[in-house]
Amino acid sequence: MRLWQRIFKKRKQEEAPGENWEQLVYARDDVDFDKEEERTRYITNCLEQMAEASKEINLLTGEYSLVTAYLTDIEEIEALPEHERQQLNQVAGKLAVLEKEREKYRDKKERMSDSDYYQIRKQEREIAEGIEKLKEEEHYHSLVKHDMKRLDAERHAYEFRREELETMMVNLRGMAVIFLSAFAVCILLLLVLQFAFEMNTTVGYFLAVMATAISITVLCVKHIDANKEVLKLDKSINKLIQLQNKVKIRYVNSKNLLNYLYMKYNTTSAAKLEKMWRNFQQEKEERKQYAEVWAQTEYYQKELVERMARYRVTAPDRWVSQATALLDDREMVEIRHELILRRQSLRKNLDYNNDVAQTARTEILDVAERYPFYAQEILEMVERYDRTGL
Repeated sequence: MRLWQRIFKKRKQEEAPGENWEQLVYARDDVDFDKEEERTRYITNCLEQMAEASKEINLLTGEYSLVTAYLTDIEEIEALPEHERQQLNQVAGKLAVLEKEREKYRDKKERMSDSDYYQIRKQEREIAEGIEKLKEEEHYHSLVKHDMKRLDAERHAYEFRREELETMMVNLRGMAVIFLSAFAVCILLLLVLQFAFEMNTTVGYFLAVMATAISITVLCVKHIDANKEVLKLDKSINKLIQLQNKVKIRYVNSKNLLNYLYMKYNTTSAAKLEKMWRNFQQEKEERKQYAEVWAQTEYYQKELVERMARYRVTAPDRWVSQATALLDDREMVEIRHELILRRQSLRKNLDYNNDVAQTARTEILDVAERYPFYAQEILEMVERYDRTGL
C-alpha cells in the first residue's frame, strides 16, 4: 500500500522557479575532508542515499514483476484455443451471474439486523406459540383493564351520590332546626298577642302546630329515606371495593405475565413480534438462498482457478474477482491499459532510483580519487555497506 501511494498519489507542490526538485545536488566546497567528522558525515550521507534507493528498488522490482506477470497472464488467456476459451468463459459467466445475485442480497436496504435475526432464531420453535399466547394475554389484559375502569367509574358514581345524600341530610337537619325555631317564635308571638293584647289566638296555635308538624314530618321522612339510601350505597361501595380487589389481582398478574413475555421475546407487543417473525422467515429464506449462491460461487471460483492454472497463468486467483473481464473485451482492454500505465510508472521510478544509487556511488568513488590519503578508509566504508547494507 505504501508503495502504491508513493507511485500513484498526485502531489501538488509549489516548486521554486527554475529549480529541479528531483535532481540530486552534491556540494563539496563547504566540506573539509581533512576533518574526520565532516568526511564521515558526507560519505555516510551518500551511503544513506544508496540505501534508500536500494530499498525502493526492492519494493518496485517486486511490484514491477507482479504487474508484468499480470500482463503475461492476459496474453496467455487471449492466446487460448477457441474451445478452451469458451469453456473458461462459461465458468466466468456463471461466476458473474452468481455475483449479481450476491450483490442483490448485499444491497437490500431493509434487511433484518443480525442481532434480531439470531434472537428469533434461538426461539424459532416457540415463537409461533409465543405470538398466540401474547395475543391472548393482551386481549385478556385489555378486558381486565376495561373492567377496572368500569368498576372504578361505578364506585366514584356511588361515592358522589353518597356525598349528595349526606349533604342533603345535613340540609334537612338544618331545615328542621329552622322550622322549630320559627315555630317557637310563632308561639312566642301568639302568647304575646293572647296575654298582652287579650286576643283570641286559638286558630294561630292550631295553624302553627299543624304547619310545624307537617314540615317536620316531611323532613324526617326524607332524612330517613336518604339515610336508608346511604346505607345501601355503603353496602354497594363495599361490594365494589371487594370486586375491584379481585380484578386488581387479575390485572397485576396479567400485567406481570405480559411483562415477562415481552422480556422473554424481546418485544413490546404481539404485533411487533409477529412482524419480526414474518421478517425472520423471509430473511431466513434469503440467507438460505445466499448460502446456496455462495456455495456455488466457491465451486466455480475453484474451477476457474484450476482451469487458469492449466494455462500457465501465474496468478489465477486474481481473475476470480475479475471474471467479467474474461467475458467483456472492452474491460480486458481497460485492465491491460491500466497495467501498462502502472508498469511505465514503475519503470520510471526504478530508473530514477537506479540513477540515485549509481550517482551516489560515483560521488563516493570520485571523492576517494580526489583525496587518495583517505581513499582506503572511504572504500572500507563502501565495502562495509555492500556487505551489510549499513
